[in-house]
Amino acid sequence: MKYLAGLIAAVLLAQGGELRFALHDDPKTFDPFLTADESAEAVRYLTEGVLIRVNRLTQQPEPELAESWKISSDGRKIVFRLRRGVRFPDGAPFTSGDVVDTFRKLLDPALHSPIADTFKTGRGGVTATAGGVDTATVEFPAPAGDIERMFDQVAIVSAKAARRPAPGLGPFLIAERRSGAFILLRRNPAYWKRDASGRPLPRVESIRLDIEANRDLEALRFMRGEVKLIDSLTPDLFEWLSAQAPGTAIDAGTTLQSEFLWFNESSRAPLSEAAKGWFRSKEFRRAVSEAVNRGDLCRVVYRGHATPAVGLVSSANRVWFNERLQPDAYDPAGALKRLAGAGFRLRDGVLRDGGGHAVEFSVVTNAGSKTRERMAAMIQQDLVRIGIRLNIVTLDFPSLIERMTRTLNYEACLLGLVNVDADPSELMNVLLSSAGNHPWNPSEKTPATEWEAEIDRLMLGQAATADHAARKASFDRVQEILREQAPVVCLLHPNALAAVSRSVAGTQPAAFFPHTFWDAERLSVGGERAGR
Repeated sequence: MKYLAGLIAAVLLAQGGELRFALHDDPKTFDPFLTADESAEAVRYLTEGVLIRVNRLTQQPEPELAESWKISSDGRKIVFRLRRGVRFPDGAPFTSGDVVDTFRKLLDPALHSPIADTFKTGRGGVTATAGGVDTATVEFPAPAGDIERMFDQVAIVSAKAARRPAPGLGPFLIAERRSGAFILLRRNPAYWKRDASGRPLPRVESIRLDIEANRDLEALRFMRGEVKLIDSLTPDLFEWLSAQAPGTAIDAGTTLQSEFLWFNESSRAPLSEAAKGWFRSKEFRRAVSEAVNRGDLCRVVYRGHATPAVGLVSSANRVWFNERLQPDAYDPAGALKRLAGAGFRLRDGVLRDGGGHAVEFSVVTNAGSKTRERMAAMIQQDLVRIGIRLNIVTLDFPSLIERMTRTLNYEACLLGLVNVDADPSELMNVLLSSAGNHPWNPSEKTPATEWEAEIDRLMLGQAATADHAARKASFDRVQEILREQAPVVCLLHPNALAAVSRSVAGTQPAAFFPHTFWDAERLSVGGERAGR
Protein backbone atom coordinates (compact mmCIF):
# COMPACT_ATOMS: atom_id res chain seq x y z
CA MET A 1 0.00 0.00 0.00
CA LYS A 2 2.83 2.40 0.77
CA TYR A 3 4.37 1.65 -2.63
CA LEU A 4 1.01 2.24 -4.36
CA ALA A 5 0.46 5.52 -2.47
CA GLY A 6 3.95 6.69 -3.41
CA LEU A 7 3.34 5.82 -7.06
CA ILE A 8 0.06 7.75 -7.09
CA ALA A 9 1.79 10.74 -5.49
CA ALA A 10 4.53 10.64 -8.11
CA VAL A 11 1.98 10.57 -10.94
CA LEU A 12 0.10 13.50 -9.43
CA LEU A 13 3.33 15.44 -9.07
CA ALA A 14 4.22 14.82 -12.73
CA GLN A 15 0.77 16.03 -13.82
CA GLY A 16 0.79 18.98 -11.44
CA GLY A 17 3.59 20.93 -9.87
CA GLU A 18 4.41 24.60 -10.15
CA LEU A 19 5.89 26.43 -13.10
CA ARG A 20 7.87 29.45 -11.99
CA PHE A 21 9.23 32.35 -13.99
CA ALA A 22 9.63 36.10 -13.66
CA LEU A 23 8.04 39.32 -14.80
CA HIS A 24 10.35 42.31 -14.91
CA ASP A 25 7.79 44.82 -13.63
CA ASP A 26 4.56 44.83 -11.67
CA PRO A 27 1.59 44.82 -14.07
CA LYS A 28 -0.01 48.26 -14.21
CA THR A 29 -3.50 46.75 -14.37
CA PHE A 30 -5.34 43.44 -14.32
CA ASP A 31 -8.14 44.88 -16.44
CA PRO A 32 -7.84 42.89 -19.70
CA PHE A 33 -9.23 45.82 -21.71
CA LEU A 34 -6.54 48.23 -20.51
CA THR A 35 -3.34 46.19 -20.82
CA ALA A 36 -0.56 48.32 -22.28
CA ASP A 37 2.63 46.89 -20.73
CA GLU A 38 4.36 43.56 -21.21
CA SER A 39 3.78 42.27 -17.67
CA ALA A 40 0.05 42.99 -17.81
CA GLU A 41 -0.10 41.38 -21.24
CA ALA A 42 1.56 38.24 -19.85
CA VAL A 43 -1.00 37.94 -17.05
CA ARG A 44 -3.87 38.58 -19.47
CA TYR A 45 -2.56 35.91 -21.80
CA LEU A 46 -2.45 33.32 -18.99
CA THR A 47 -5.78 34.13 -17.34
CA GLU A 48 -8.19 35.21 -20.08
CA GLY A 49 -10.00 33.34 -22.84
CA VAL A 50 -10.44 34.60 -26.40
CA LEU A 51 -12.67 33.60 -29.28
CA ILE A 52 -9.75 33.03 -31.66
CA ARG A 53 -6.11 32.57 -30.77
CA VAL A 54 -3.24 33.28 -33.18
CA ASN A 55 -0.81 30.39 -32.80
CA ARG A 56 2.54 31.98 -31.92
CA LEU A 57 4.49 29.29 -33.77
CA THR A 58 2.54 29.09 -37.04
CA GLN A 59 1.06 32.64 -36.85
CA GLN A 60 -2.27 31.16 -37.99
CA PRO A 61 -5.63 31.78 -36.26
CA GLU A 62 -7.03 28.81 -34.37
CA PRO A 63 -10.41 28.17 -32.68
CA GLU A 64 -10.65 28.78 -28.95
CA LEU A 65 -13.92 29.84 -27.30
CA ALA A 66 -15.35 29.94 -30.79
CA GLU A 67 -15.25 26.41 -32.19
CA SER A 68 -15.76 27.83 -35.68
CA TRP A 69 -16.48 31.08 -37.49
CA LYS A 70 -17.66 32.31 -40.86
CA ILE A 71 -16.77 35.61 -42.52
CA SER A 72 -19.31 37.20 -44.85
CA SER A 73 -18.42 37.55 -48.53
CA ASP A 74 -18.15 41.34 -48.19
CA GLY A 75 -15.73 41.06 -45.24
CA ARG A 76 -17.96 43.11 -42.94
CA LYS A 77 -19.31 40.42 -40.66
CA ILE A 78 -17.94 37.48 -38.70
CA VAL A 79 -20.33 34.93 -37.19
CA PHE A 80 -19.00 32.82 -34.32
CA ARG A 81 -20.28 29.40 -33.36
CA LEU A 82 -19.45 29.29 -29.66
CA ARG A 83 -18.07 26.28 -27.87
CA ARG A 84 -20.73 24.59 -25.72
CA GLY A 85 -20.22 23.44 -22.16
CA VAL A 86 -17.76 26.20 -21.24
CA ARG A 87 -18.25 27.80 -17.83
CA PHE A 88 -16.75 30.71 -15.96
CA PRO A 89 -14.99 29.90 -12.66
CA ASP A 90 -18.13 30.90 -10.72
CA GLY A 91 -20.14 28.28 -12.62
CA ALA A 92 -21.98 30.66 -14.94
CA PRO A 93 -22.26 29.29 -18.49
CA PHE A 94 -20.42 31.05 -21.30
CA THR A 95 -22.95 32.33 -23.85
CA SER A 96 -23.32 34.79 -26.68
CA GLY A 97 -24.51 37.34 -24.11
CA ASP A 98 -20.98 37.44 -22.68
CA VAL A 99 -19.55 38.17 -26.14
CA VAL A 100 -22.04 41.00 -26.70
CA ASP A 101 -21.38 42.47 -23.26
CA THR A 102 -17.61 42.18 -23.79
CA PHE A 103 -17.75 44.30 -26.91
CA ARG A 104 -20.12 46.80 -25.33
CA LYS A 105 -17.61 47.38 -22.53
CA LEU A 106 -14.50 47.22 -24.69
CA LEU A 107 -15.75 49.72 -27.27
CA ASP A 108 -17.10 52.24 -24.76
CA PRO A 109 -15.29 55.49 -25.71
CA ALA A 110 -15.09 56.48 -22.05
CA LEU A 111 -12.84 53.48 -21.34
CA HIS A 112 -10.06 54.55 -23.72
CA SER A 113 -9.00 50.95 -24.28
CA PRO A 114 -5.85 50.58 -26.41
CA ILE A 115 -7.24 47.25 -27.60
CA ALA A 116 -10.39 48.96 -28.88
CA ASP A 117 -8.22 51.03 -31.24
CA THR A 118 -7.68 47.85 -33.28
CA PHE A 119 -11.38 47.88 -34.18
CA LYS A 120 -11.48 51.45 -35.48
CA THR A 121 -12.27 51.87 -39.17
CA GLY A 122 -13.21 55.54 -39.54
CA ARG A 123 -16.61 54.60 -40.99
CA GLY A 124 -18.71 54.06 -37.88
CA GLY A 125 -18.89 51.72 -34.94
CA VAL A 126 -18.50 47.97 -34.56
CA THR A 127 -21.53 46.12 -33.18
CA ALA A 128 -21.97 42.70 -31.56
CA THR A 129 -25.27 40.81 -31.49
CA ALA A 130 -26.44 37.45 -30.19
CA GLY A 131 -28.21 34.88 -32.36
CA GLY A 132 -29.12 32.32 -29.74
CA VAL A 133 -27.01 31.24 -26.80
CA ASP A 134 -24.21 29.76 -28.91
CA THR A 135 -24.00 32.17 -31.85
CA ALA A 136 -22.58 35.69 -31.83
CA THR A 137 -22.03 38.11 -34.68
CA VAL A 138 -19.59 41.01 -34.82
CA GLU A 139 -20.34 43.43 -37.63
CA PHE A 140 -18.11 46.17 -39.00
CA PRO A 141 -19.34 49.31 -40.79
CA ALA A 142 -17.00 48.50 -43.69
CA PRO A 143 -15.02 45.46 -44.88
CA ALA A 144 -12.19 44.56 -42.53
CA GLY A 145 -8.96 42.86 -43.54
CA ASP A 146 -7.81 39.65 -41.79
CA ILE A 147 -10.81 40.12 -39.56
CA GLU A 148 -10.34 36.97 -37.46
CA ARG A 149 -6.88 37.99 -36.22
CA MET A 150 -8.32 41.00 -34.38
CA PHE A 151 -9.91 38.78 -31.75
CA ASP A 152 -6.67 37.32 -30.36
CA GLN A 153 -6.39 40.13 -27.78
CA VAL A 154 -10.06 40.46 -26.82
CA ALA A 155 -10.62 38.77 -23.45
CA ILE A 156 -14.20 37.54 -23.13
CA VAL A 157 -15.59 38.71 -19.78
CA SER A 158 -18.67 37.59 -17.91
CA ALA A 159 -21.80 39.67 -18.41
CA LYS A 160 -22.94 38.59 -14.93
CA ALA A 161 -19.79 39.46 -13.00
CA ALA A 162 -20.39 42.10 -10.35
CA ARG A 163 -16.90 43.56 -10.73
CA ARG A 164 -14.14 43.86 -13.31
CA PRO A 165 -11.66 42.39 -13.64
CA ALA A 166 -13.38 39.13 -12.68
CA PRO A 167 -11.96 35.60 -13.06
CA GLY A 168 -11.84 34.80 -16.77
CA LEU A 169 -11.98 31.83 -19.13
CA GLY A 170 -8.24 31.24 -19.42
CA PRO A 171 -6.26 28.27 -18.07
CA PHE A 172 -5.24 30.03 -14.83
CA LEU A 173 -6.78 32.23 -12.16
CA ILE A 174 -5.12 34.93 -10.07
CA ALA A 175 -4.92 33.43 -6.58
CA GLU A 176 -2.64 35.88 -4.78
CA ARG A 177 -0.70 39.05 -5.44
CA ARG A 178 2.00 40.74 -3.39
CA SER A 179 2.97 43.98 -5.07
CA GLY A 180 6.64 44.04 -5.99
CA ALA A 181 7.08 40.40 -4.99
CA PHE A 182 4.98 37.89 -6.93
CA ILE A 183 1.69 36.95 -8.56
CA LEU A 184 0.43 33.43 -7.94
CA LEU A 185 -1.78 31.84 -10.57
CA ARG A 186 -3.65 28.60 -9.94
CA ARG A 187 -5.19 26.14 -12.36
CA ASN A 188 -8.69 27.14 -13.45
CA PRO A 189 -10.75 24.07 -12.44
CA ALA A 190 -13.44 25.11 -14.94
CA TYR A 191 -11.06 25.34 -17.91
CA TRP A 192 -12.63 23.62 -20.91
CA LYS A 193 -9.57 22.36 -22.81
CA ARG A 194 -8.16 18.81 -22.77
CA ASP A 195 -5.01 17.31 -24.27
CA ALA A 196 -4.86 14.67 -27.01
CA SER A 197 -5.30 11.85 -24.48
CA GLY A 198 -8.38 13.44 -22.95
CA ARG A 199 -6.80 14.71 -19.74
CA PRO A 200 -7.87 18.14 -18.49
CA LEU A 201 -5.55 21.07 -18.99
CA PRO A 202 -3.54 22.88 -17.75
CA ARG A 203 -0.97 20.30 -16.78
CA VAL A 204 0.67 22.31 -14.00
CA GLU A 205 -1.17 23.13 -10.81
CA SER A 206 0.11 26.69 -10.54
CA ILE A 207 2.35 29.35 -12.04
CA ARG A 208 4.27 31.71 -9.80
CA LEU A 209 5.29 34.95 -11.49
CA ASP A 210 8.06 36.53 -9.46
CA ILE A 211 8.55 40.28 -9.92
CA GLU A 212 12.27 40.42 -10.67
CA ALA A 213 13.71 43.53 -12.30
CA ASN A 214 17.32 42.36 -11.89
CA ARG A 215 18.07 40.28 -14.99
CA ASP A 216 21.37 38.97 -13.59
CA LEU A 217 19.64 37.63 -10.51
CA GLU A 218 16.94 36.09 -12.69
CA ALA A 219 19.62 34.17 -14.63
CA LEU A 220 21.30 33.00 -11.42
CA ARG A 221 17.96 31.77 -10.09
CA PHE A 222 17.44 29.93 -13.37
CA MET A 223 20.81 28.20 -12.91
CA ARG A 224 19.77 27.22 -9.38
CA GLY A 225 16.48 25.80 -10.68
CA GLU A 226 14.35 28.38 -8.86
CA VAL A 227 12.82 29.69 -12.09
CA LYS A 228 12.10 27.41 -15.04
CA LEU A 229 11.66 29.83 -17.93
CA ILE A 230 13.12 33.15 -18.98
CA ASP A 231 10.93 34.57 -21.71
CA SER A 232 13.29 37.40 -22.64
CA LEU A 233 17.05 37.21 -22.11
CA THR A 234 19.50 40.06 -22.55
CA PRO A 235 22.20 39.29 -25.13
CA ASP A 236 24.92 39.12 -22.46
CA LEU A 237 22.96 36.64 -20.38
CA PHE A 238 22.11 34.60 -23.46
CA GLU A 239 25.83 34.17 -24.15
CA TRP A 240 26.52 33.40 -20.48
CA LEU A 241 23.78 30.77 -20.21
CA SER A 242 24.84 29.23 -23.53
CA ALA A 243 28.25 28.61 -21.96
CA GLN A 244 27.09 27.67 -18.46
CA ALA A 245 24.12 25.47 -19.36
CA PRO A 246 24.37 24.41 -23.01
CA GLY A 247 21.01 23.64 -24.61
CA THR A 248 18.92 25.80 -22.31
CA ALA A 249 19.39 29.16 -24.09
CA ILE A 250 17.41 29.51 -27.31
CA ASP A 251 17.54 32.11 -30.12
CA ALA A 252 14.13 31.82 -31.82
CA GLY A 253 14.95 34.42 -34.49
CA THR A 254 14.02 38.00 -35.33
CA THR A 255 10.97 39.30 -33.52
CA LEU A 256 8.29 41.82 -34.45
CA GLN A 257 9.54 43.97 -31.57
CA SER A 258 11.25 47.32 -32.05
CA GLU A 259 13.61 49.42 -29.99
CA PHE A 260 13.30 53.11 -30.80
CA LEU A 261 13.89 56.68 -29.71
CA TRP A 262 11.35 59.48 -30.00
CA PHE A 263 11.07 63.17 -29.16
CA ASN A 264 8.26 64.79 -27.20
CA GLU A 265 6.30 66.86 -29.75
CA SER A 266 3.25 67.59 -27.58
CA SER A 267 2.22 71.24 -27.29
CA ARG A 268 1.20 70.42 -23.69
CA ALA A 269 4.72 69.37 -22.71
CA PRO A 270 6.56 71.64 -20.20
CA LEU A 271 9.57 72.12 -22.47
CA SER A 272 11.51 75.17 -23.62
CA GLU A 273 10.41 76.75 -26.88
CA ALA A 274 13.84 76.03 -28.30
CA ALA A 275 13.50 72.30 -27.57
CA LYS A 276 9.99 72.21 -29.00
CA GLY A 277 11.33 73.75 -32.18
CA TRP A 278 14.07 71.13 -32.52
CA PHE A 279 11.77 68.19 -31.91
CA ARG A 280 9.13 69.40 -34.38
CA SER A 281 11.73 69.78 -37.11
CA LYS A 282 11.72 66.86 -39.55
CA GLU A 283 15.29 67.67 -40.57
CA PHE A 284 16.45 67.57 -36.94
CA ARG A 285 14.81 64.19 -36.37
CA ARG A 286 16.22 62.79 -39.61
CA ALA A 287 19.70 64.09 -38.74
CA VAL A 288 19.62 62.34 -35.37
CA SER A 289 18.59 59.14 -37.16
CA GLU A 290 21.52 59.44 -39.56
CA ALA A 291 23.93 60.11 -36.70
CA VAL A 292 23.12 56.83 -34.89
CA ASN A 293 25.22 53.79 -35.74
CA ARG A 294 22.63 50.99 -35.77
CA GLY A 295 25.17 48.40 -36.84
CA ASP A 296 27.23 49.06 -33.71
CA LEU A 297 24.13 48.82 -31.52
CA CYS A 298 23.33 45.39 -32.96
CA ARG A 299 26.95 44.20 -32.81
CA VAL A 300 28.03 45.59 -29.42
CA VAL A 301 24.87 45.78 -27.31
CA TYR A 302 23.03 42.78 -28.78
CA ARG A 303 26.08 40.61 -29.57
CA GLY A 304 24.76 40.17 -33.11
CA HIS A 305 21.32 38.98 -31.96
CA ALA A 306 19.46 41.91 -33.55
CA THR A 307 18.74 43.51 -36.93
CA PRO A 308 18.96 47.25 -37.82
CA ALA A 309 15.49 48.78 -38.13
CA VAL A 310 14.06 50.96 -40.85
CA GLY A 311 10.77 51.43 -39.01
CA LEU A 312 8.35 49.95 -36.51
CA VAL A 313 7.72 46.98 -38.81
CA SER A 314 10.27 44.19 -38.66
CA SER A 315 11.61 42.46 -41.77
CA ALA A 316 10.45 39.26 -40.04
CA ASN A 317 6.94 40.42 -40.94
CA ARG A 318 7.23 39.08 -44.47
CA VAL A 319 3.65 39.91 -45.47
CA TRP A 320 3.53 43.58 -44.43
CA PHE A 321 7.12 44.85 -44.36
CA ASN A 322 7.87 47.45 -47.06
CA GLU A 323 10.91 45.92 -48.73
CA ARG A 324 11.64 49.11 -50.67
CA LEU A 325 12.87 50.79 -47.48
CA GLN A 326 16.34 50.56 -45.97
CA PRO A 327 17.60 51.68 -42.53
CA ASP A 328 19.38 55.03 -42.39
CA ALA A 329 23.09 54.51 -43.03
CA TYR A 330 25.44 55.82 -40.36
CA ASP A 331 26.40 59.21 -41.80
CA PRO A 332 27.38 61.95 -39.29
CA ALA A 333 28.68 64.16 -42.12
CA GLY A 334 25.34 63.86 -43.90
CA ALA A 335 23.53 64.61 -40.63
CA LEU A 336 25.53 67.84 -40.19
CA LYS A 337 24.77 68.85 -43.77
CA ARG A 338 21.06 68.25 -43.16
CA LEU A 339 21.18 70.28 -39.93
CA ALA A 340 22.97 73.15 -41.68
CA GLY A 341 20.15 73.27 -44.21
CA ALA A 342 17.70 73.64 -41.31
CA GLY A 343 19.58 76.59 -39.76
CA PHE A 344 21.76 74.76 -37.24
CA ARG A 345 25.50 75.48 -36.97
CA LEU A 346 28.37 73.51 -35.43
CA ARG A 347 30.72 75.87 -33.54
CA ASP A 348 33.59 74.71 -31.34
CA GLY A 349 32.09 71.24 -31.17
CA VAL A 350 28.67 72.52 -30.05
CA LEU A 351 25.58 72.40 -32.26
CA ARG A 352 23.48 75.58 -32.02
CA ASP A 353 20.10 76.39 -33.52
CA GLY A 354 19.24 79.56 -35.44
CA GLY A 355 18.61 81.41 -32.20
CA GLY A 356 22.03 80.52 -30.80
CA HIS A 357 20.77 77.91 -28.31
CA ALA A 358 23.11 74.99 -27.68
CA VAL A 359 21.36 71.71 -28.51
CA GLU A 360 21.22 69.72 -25.30
CA PHE A 361 18.43 67.45 -24.09
CA SER A 362 17.77 64.39 -21.94
CA VAL A 363 16.57 60.93 -22.90
CA VAL A 364 14.61 58.88 -20.36
CA THR A 365 14.56 55.09 -20.30
CA ASN A 366 13.65 52.41 -17.81
CA ALA A 367 16.09 51.70 -15.00
CA GLY A 368 17.41 48.16 -14.81
CA SER A 369 17.45 47.56 -18.56
CA LYS A 370 21.13 47.11 -19.35
CA THR A 371 20.51 46.91 -23.08
CA ARG A 372 18.69 50.26 -23.17
CA GLU A 373 21.18 51.90 -20.83
CA ARG A 374 24.01 50.73 -23.11
CA MET A 375 22.16 51.83 -26.22
CA ALA A 376 21.59 55.25 -24.65
CA ALA A 377 25.31 55.52 -23.84
CA MET A 378 26.30 54.62 -27.41
CA ILE A 379 23.76 57.04 -28.88
CA GLN A 380 25.17 59.68 -26.53
CA GLN A 381 28.63 59.11 -28.04
CA ASP A 382 27.24 59.17 -31.60
CA LEU A 383 25.46 62.50 -31.05
CA VAL A 384 28.59 64.12 -29.61
CA ARG A 385 30.05 63.79 -33.11
CA ILE A 386 27.42 66.21 -34.44
CA GLY A 387 27.67 68.56 -31.46
CA ILE A 388 24.61 67.42 -29.52
CA ARG A 389 24.88 66.87 -25.77
CA LEU A 390 22.61 64.06 -24.65
CA ASN A 391 21.92 63.43 -20.95
CA ILE A 392 20.67 60.01 -19.83
CA VAL A 393 17.98 59.66 -17.16
CA THR A 394 16.83 56.24 -15.93
CA LEU A 395 13.48 55.93 -14.17
CA ASP A 396 11.51 53.11 -12.61
CA PHE A 397 8.83 51.95 -15.01
CA PRO A 398 5.79 53.47 -13.21
CA SER A 399 7.51 56.88 -13.16
CA LEU A 400 8.41 56.53 -16.83
CA ILE A 401 4.80 55.71 -17.77
CA GLU A 402 3.60 58.66 -15.66
CA ARG A 403 5.81 61.06 -17.63
CA MET A 404 4.95 59.55 -21.00
CA THR A 405 1.18 59.51 -20.59
CA ARG A 406 0.22 62.09 -17.96
CA THR A 407 2.70 64.84 -17.09
CA LEU A 408 4.54 64.72 -20.48
CA ASN A 409 7.55 66.01 -18.54
CA TYR A 410 10.36 64.58 -20.66
CA GLU A 411 12.28 65.52 -23.80
CA ALA A 412 13.13 62.23 -25.48
CA CYS A 413 12.46 58.60 -24.62
CA LEU A 414 14.16 55.31 -25.46
CA LEU A 415 11.83 52.35 -25.20
CA GLY A 416 10.52 49.34 -27.08
CA LEU A 417 7.33 48.17 -28.74
CA VAL A 418 6.08 44.62 -28.28
CA ASN A 419 3.93 43.54 -31.22
CA VAL A 420 1.86 40.41 -30.67
CA ASP A 421 0.63 40.03 -34.24
CA ALA A 422 1.88 40.88 -37.71
CA ASP A 423 -1.27 42.59 -38.97
CA PRO A 424 -1.13 46.40 -39.49
CA SER A 425 -4.26 46.97 -37.40
CA GLU A 426 -2.30 45.87 -34.33
CA LEU A 427 -0.44 49.21 -34.62
CA MET A 428 -3.61 51.32 -34.47
CA ASN A 429 -3.06 52.18 -30.80
CA VAL A 430 0.40 53.56 -31.69
CA LEU A 431 -0.07 55.17 -35.09
CA LEU A 432 -3.49 56.84 -34.81
CA SER A 433 -3.03 60.44 -33.69
CA SER A 434 -5.93 60.08 -31.24
CA ALA A 435 -4.43 57.02 -29.53
CA GLY A 436 -3.20 57.25 -25.96
CA ASN A 437 -0.09 55.27 -26.95
CA HIS A 438 0.79 57.59 -29.87
CA PRO A 439 4.38 58.06 -28.61
CA TRP A 440 5.46 61.51 -29.74
CA ASN A 441 2.13 63.27 -29.13
CA PRO A 442 -0.48 61.14 -27.35
CA SER A 443 -4.26 61.62 -27.52
CA GLU A 444 -4.38 64.39 -30.11
CA LYS A 445 -7.90 65.81 -30.48
CA THR A 446 -7.15 66.44 -34.14
CA PRO A 447 -3.96 65.53 -36.05
CA ALA A 448 -1.26 68.10 -35.31
CA THR A 449 0.32 67.71 -38.75
CA GLU A 450 -0.87 66.88 -42.25
CA TRP A 451 1.33 63.80 -42.40
CA GLU A 452 -0.25 62.47 -39.19
CA ALA A 453 -3.66 63.10 -40.73
CA GLU A 454 -2.54 61.10 -43.78
CA ILE A 455 -1.41 58.22 -41.56
CA ASP A 456 -4.82 58.31 -39.84
CA ARG A 457 -6.61 58.12 -43.20
CA LEU A 458 -4.39 55.31 -44.46
CA MET A 459 -4.60 53.24 -41.25
CA LEU A 460 -8.37 53.60 -40.96
CA GLY A 461 -8.71 52.93 -44.66
CA GLN A 462 -6.68 49.73 -44.63
CA ALA A 463 -8.74 48.51 -41.69
CA ALA A 464 -11.94 49.12 -43.67
CA THR A 465 -11.24 46.84 -46.63
CA ALA A 466 -10.72 43.14 -47.16
CA ASP A 467 -8.70 43.81 -50.34
CA HIS A 468 -5.19 42.67 -49.43
CA ALA A 469 -3.51 44.57 -52.26
CA ALA A 470 -5.20 47.82 -51.20
CA ARG A 471 -4.26 47.24 -47.57
CA LYS A 472 -0.66 46.52 -48.52
CA ALA A 473 -0.42 49.68 -50.61
CA SER A 474 -1.83 51.79 -47.77
CA PHE A 475 0.43 50.29 -45.14
CA ASP A 476 3.48 50.56 -47.38
CA ARG A 477 2.73 54.27 -47.65
CA VAL A 478 2.39 54.54 -43.85
CA GLN A 479 5.87 53.04 -43.48
CA GLU A 480 7.23 55.48 -46.06
CA ILE A 481 5.74 58.47 -44.20
CA LEU A 482 7.29 57.28 -40.94
CA ARG A 483 10.61 56.90 -42.73
CA GLU A 484 10.36 60.42 -44.26
CA GLN A 485 9.17 62.19 -41.10
CA ALA A 486 11.07 60.16 -38.47
CA PRO A 487 8.73 60.88 -35.53
CA VAL A 488 10.39 57.82 -34.04
CA VAL A 489 14.04 56.96 -34.66
CA CYS A 490 13.77 53.21 -35.09
CA LEU A 491 16.97 51.50 -34.00
CA LEU A 492 16.76 47.72 -34.19
CA HIS A 493 14.64 44.60 -33.96
CA PRO A 494 15.95 42.21 -31.28
CA ASN A 495 15.97 38.45 -31.67
CA ALA A 496 13.82 36.33 -29.36
CA LEU A 497 16.32 35.13 -26.74
CA ALA A 498 14.88 32.80 -24.13
CA ALA A 499 15.85 30.06 -21.69
CA VAL A 500 13.98 26.86 -20.85
CA SER A 501 14.93 24.49 -18.04
CA ARG A 502 15.48 20.85 -18.96
CA SER A 503 12.83 19.99 -16.36
CA VAL A 504 10.12 21.72 -18.42
CA ALA A 505 8.50 19.64 -21.15
CA GLY A 506 6.32 20.75 -24.04
CA THR A 507 7.83 24.16 -24.84
CA GLN A 508 7.90 25.36 -28.44
CA PRO A 509 9.74 28.71 -28.33
CA ALA A 510 8.44 31.21 -30.86
CA ALA A 511 9.74 34.49 -32.26
CA PHE A 512 6.58 36.34 -31.21
CA PHE A 513 5.47 37.30 -27.69
CA PRO A 514 5.02 35.38 -25.46
CA HIS A 515 7.98 33.33 -26.60
CA THR A 516 8.03 30.42 -24.13
CA PHE A 517 4.62 30.28 -22.46
CA TRP A 518 2.22 31.02 -25.33
CA ASP A 519 0.85 27.48 -24.79
CA ALA A 520 1.34 27.39 -21.01
CA GLU A 521 -1.61 25.08 -20.43
CA ARG A 522 0.33 22.30 -22.21
CA LEU A 523 3.63 22.73 -20.37
CA SER A 524 4.63 20.32 -17.65
CA VAL A 525 7.30 20.27 -14.96
CA GLY A 526 9.31 17.20 -14.04
CA GLY A 527 9.87 15.59 -17.40
CA GLU A 528 6.36 14.61 -18.49
CA ARG A 529 6.19 14.52 -22.29
CA ALA A 530 2.56 13.76 -22.97
CA GLY A 531 1.10 14.44 -26.41
CA ARG A 532 -0.16 17.91 -27.17
